Amino acid sequence: MPAPAPPADWKHDGVRVVPGGQLDGNVPSTPGMDRKAAINFARVGAQKLWAGTVTIHANAKTGAHHHGPLESVIYVVRGRARMRWGNELEFVAEAGPGDFIYVPPYVPHQEINASPTEVLECVLCRSDGEAVAINLDIAPVETPEQVLWIDPTHPEGGV
Repeated sequence: MPAPAPPADWKHDGVRVVPGGQLDGNVPSTPGMDRKAAINFARVGAQKLWAGTVTIHANAKTGAHHHGPLESVIYVVRGRARMRWGNELEFVAEAGPGDFIYVPPYVPHQEINASPTEVLECVLCRSDGEAVAINLDIAPVETPEQVLWIDPTHPEGGV
């Protein structure tokens, strides 16, 4: 089987570097959160992913929302993230710098900056070239249940 033909111009159709100071703030947003796109279809032609940044100010939180059929990964760069999720936002977990958060498709959730003084900064990736954010009107439970993650590949805590 012959190798596929390369694009006509690797210079402009190959690797793209998007400078951090040139992210696009014109993306669907959720109240309480500033999203900026780095990688998406419009900017670089990405077909299967969206990547950018999200900032939540001290002591702030987003509204409840979900991202339709998309999977999301959040990497915490700075600050402390508190995630609530479920039909009534009845579950909660926290993440700090260096932690990854996975949000499956259609899961109602809310991002909260757990710090009253420090900005929460994250990198966000989604499984499509377009951003989807569907805001929800949810009455959250007063006291959510804390959920700790157990690695299904190493349930005894070993590596």
